Amino acid sequence: MTDYVTSTSRNWLAYHLESLVNSGVLPSWEALEYLTSHLLGDSPNQQLHNSKAPYEAIQQLLHRVYHPMVEASSRTVDLPDDAMLHMFTDISLIGKSAVLVVYFPGKNQPHQLLLLDSAPAWDLVFESDTAFNQWAEERYQWITQALQSLISKTVTQPTTCDVPALVNMS
Repeated sequence: MTDYVTSTSRNWLAYHLESLVNSGVLPSWEALEYLTSHLLGDSPNQQLHNSKAPYEAIQQLLHRVYHPMVEASSRTVDLPDDAMLHMFTDISLIGKSAVLVVYFPGKNQPHQLLLLDSAPAWDLVFESDTAFNQWAEERYQWITQALQSLISKTVTQPTTCDVPALVNMS
């Protein structure tokens, strides 16, 4: 039995729009224009080609595209109180950029890589909102399944102190 969802379960374009607006990144009319002009259309992404600061534009695009999926995964899976997810990008102006999603369990436990995705920012354009929704759902499922696997394997052990507590020190 697989947990992979074959059809999209949410409208990711609308979810991304809501994320941009609710986080205060862009007002609704600018967020809608940003997403449609950057994600829908023909490859290569003309918005990135026309940018005077392509490195910053690519970094901004990748964060705006991947962060809502990471946030949705963190809401789907119950994270321990000390845990957090973080997204890193390695930007390439001529090749594929990399997006990494890392799980930090807290309490000095080793972090775990949840997603390493090769993102060709110049070609990160979709023919329709349905194609984008399928692409986003796939990445959301990857992150969520990896996170669920890590959380279920984590056995919380009580913290013990090897040094007896010092009492009544004067």
